[in-house]
Amino acid sequence: MKILKFGGTSVGSVESIKAVLSIVKESYDAGEKPLVVLSAMSGITNLLTKMAEDAAEGKPFAEDLKVMEEKHFEVVKKLIAVKFQNPVLTRLKLLINELEDLLQGVTALKELSNQSKDLIISYGERCSNYLVSKIMEQEIPESEYINASYYIKTDSNFGNAHLNEPLTNQLIQALSQTHADKLLFVTGFIGSNEKGRITTLGRGGSDYTAAIFGSVLNATAIEIWTDVNGMLTADPRIVKKAFSLPLLSYTEAMELSYFGAKVIYPPTMVPAFMKKIPIVIRNTFQPKFPGTVIQFESGKSAYPIKGISSISEVSVINLTGSGMVGKSGFSGRLFTLLAREQINVILITQSSSEHSITFAVNPNDSQKAVELIQNEFELELLANKLSMPVVEGDLSILAIVGENMKRTPGMSGKLFHALGRNGINVRAIAQGSSEFNISVIINKEDLSKALNAVHDAFFAELKKTLHVFNIGTGNIGSTLFSQLNKQHDFLEEQNDIEIKVVGISNSRRMYFNEDGIDLNSWKEELENDGEVADLATFISKMQEMNLPNCVFIDNTASKLPSTYYENIFQSNISIVTCNKIANSGDYSQYRLLHETARKHGVDFFYETNVGAGLPIVRVLKDLMMSGDRLLKIEAILSGTISYIFNNFKGDASFYDVVKKAQELGFTEPDPRDDLGGIDFMRKMLILGRDAGYPIESSDVELGNILPESCLQANSVDEFYAELLKADDYFNNLKREAEEQGKVIRYIGSLENGKVSISLQMVDESHPFYALSGSDNIISFTTERYKERPLVVKGPGAGAEVTAAGVFADLVNVGA
Repeated sequence: MKILKFGGTSVGSVESIKAVLSIVKESYDAGEKPLVVLSAMSGITNLLTKMAEDAAEGKPFAEDLKVMEEKHFEVVKKLIAVKFQNPVLTRLKLLINELEDLLQGVTALKELSNQSKDLIISYGERCSNYLVSKIMEQEIPESEYINASYYIKTDSNFGNAHLNEPLTNQLIQALSQTHADKLLFVTGFIGSNEKGRITTLGRGGSDYTAAIFGSVLNATAIEIWTDVNGMLTADPRIVKKAFSLPLLSYTEAMELSYFGAKVIYPPTMVPAFMKKIPIVIRNTFQPKFPGTVIQFESGKSAYPIKGISSISEVSVINLTGSGMVGKSGFSGRLFTLLAREQINVILITQSSSEHSITFAVNPNDSQKAVELIQNEFELELLANKLSMPVVEGDLSILAIVGENMKRTPGMSGKLFHALGRNGINVRAIAQGSSEFNISVIINKEDLSKALNAVHDAFFAELKKTLHVFNIGTGNIGSTLFSQLNKQHDFLEEQNDIEIKVVGISNSRRMYFNEDGIDLNSWKEELENDGEVADLATFISKMQEMNLPNCVFIDNTASKLPSTYYENIFQSNISIVTCNKIANSGDYSQYRLLHETARKHGVDFFYETNVGAGLPIVRVLKDLMMSGDRLLKIEAILSGTISYIFNNFKGDASFYDVVKKAQELGFTEPDPRDDLGGIDFMRKMLILGRDAGYPIESSDVELGNILPESCLQANSVDEFYAELLKADDYFNNLKREAEEQGKVIRYIGSLENGKVSISLQMVDESHPFYALSGSDNIISFTTERYKERPLVVKGPGAGAEVTAAGVFADLVNVGA
């Protein structure tokens, strides 16, 4: 036989009741001999509780009673044939009238005892089960309504009655024998004492009813039908990637449920656990989904944990003092006191020195707990052997659970790395010797970020999500969005990376969408749905959103964003930038930013600062990290200058080549911004610093390309006039180089901590001799690459390659 238990949402409406009946009929037709346990219709138990409390206070309850009646009558009228409706409506009306009389009695007495409240609340289950049994009777005549209070016997602890197991077993077995050919619809949640007075079974009472019947009747399975697809790896309202777990052990289910998973209430399942009866969590509204099987054995799993659970709000009480050290029985005295006063202690941790105890309680119990401690330990407090208990609020508990954690190294490390990288401070830690659970207490405001970060860390087959905030939507920014959009599916399928651009800003507008901005229509969304841009507000909003695995991308050439970098790192947000200003300013700023990023465990990637899409910064860092010793760097790191000197040959004049370069868009509006070498100098400065040298821009020897008259010209037109006059100067350079079989190159050099940039003539033995177009090139001479330097060569400018460099940095964040 199989027990089918349906919760309130499953019998909450006409459509959901149809779904329930379909599931029951399918089981019955398959010969599974189901016994059905139903809760009250959704919302009815709360309504009954409200009516009972209103009656005790002398408030009117007639309207609520009418709502309850109409809700049940509506189902009858829609799901029972007209010729069969009258007796069902009459029986329901009699139950409603009984309920009304009870409420009138409570009003007259102005008192609501637990016994009266249990009786009043029982009408929810009695009405729903009678109603559904009569609907099913139309298709399966053997359907019969059973009031469980005649068969489940308890003590008189109204509100949370305890089972009289021997008597209950006898009565249920007798029921089974006398109704062997019936399809039984049994009221959940209710029982009765030795005098026949209605009692309720407390939290999860309907599950308890199902477990009791399942245990006594040796059911093959107990199916708990609810409104979710089984037990999930995390709360799906917070973790969008949460997925259903196919299999859990009893222990794992209890751990997950204790720390917030509300699908089942484990104490009610004990009768099933004792008989090793599998419990299956199914979704009434997706009956084809297999759900979650909870059984004695955990079974094999590809994941190191089974799930992540949480309690969103707790208070922590810290108790410290020398009076605890070596004091046997102190903990027993403390926790016995709290248990006696019905204060549930959720988590406990104690220092090895026995100098402090930290424990978590429900926030509503924290003040009472402190008062009890002050009274109980008054003498110790007066003698300064204990300090006054300190309460901390606005905290949450996050717990990872799974039997596979046992004897698996690295579980704690992975948990704390995921939390630490996202700037989540752990206030307390608890892990039992069973190693089924590691629990941490964190700030409540960090719970969502923590759950998502830890979920990504432990469920490796899922995609890592990077939340991107991008400033700058010019050529590089817009090209990056296009590249991200085109590569979206590839990144997910081949690299398990999901990139969500959740914030975009330019100089005019800014826009946020936590679910991700559509990169097909970002321009329209930014313009139509965005707000007036303000960088400080943009960064503040980014920090307030508090998302896991955040990346700030600076695709501007402005100095202002770099002033916020330190603050961004302090918020445990990584930075990817093509903006050179932060790294090429004062050395003290360079060092501060790098140390801050390292301190907070986040990434600072800026490959495009030096060679656009060329892997120059990464190659240098890899060489140094692997223990190689840098001897010399030579580089051409200006695509503009590279183009000019690569085309300054034959009959071409320097003037004509520069003019052509500007027409092709290779130079700035004022070519001196390129030919002055300042941008090149910044790139060499960054390489020098990354190589470990504390150099300032004033330490760089910057040789001129242009005569002083060109540099001092008052306008671009005057510059070109002066450049034309300098033709002889440049032609002499070209002639000299050609006579020696050499070419002219503007080369940066780093050697022995000294950086210089100058015009040089190189022959065909030099790796820069054959440079063409606007390519950049860099040569690393190291101990390992002494005879034949390591050379990196390729396009060093352009929106496509620069955006690609930013893209490459982005996907390496957190790698």
